[in-house]
Amino acid sequence: QAQLVESGGGLVQAGGSLRLSCAASGRTFNIYGMGWFRQAPGKERAFVARIKRSNGNTYYADSVKGRFTISRDNAKNTVYLQMNSLKAEDTAVYYCAARNTYFSDTYYASRENEYDYWGQGTQVTVSS
Repeated sequence: QAQLVESGGGLVQAGGSLRLSCAASGRTFNIYGMGWFRQAPGKERAFVARIKRSNGNTYYADSVKGRFTISRDNAKNTVYLQMNSLKAEDTAVYYCAARNTYFSDTYYASRENEYDYWGQGTQVTVSS
């Protein structure tokens, strides 16, 4: 199976930027897509963005569209989440996830149970 490790979290002021990284290792050849989720204290884990490994097709949650960008570097087995114009409401633990079954460009893959592997999470705190 694949292992995922997130990095890049930290403390930033509202309006600032952070870039998160998720590096996959181990059995990575069967990964079709990777996504980012986040969980704020006392709340359910929520979808943020996802990307297809093959063609780079992306999908975003409405709450982050226009502010966050997901990208991939397949040679490095790494996915990134560039977060701009951060708000206090973005404060959460951010998790990387990988899906090992095919999905089309029009499939959202926005639910937790549509992913097979998860990272340990990285804390993002936005101060206001």
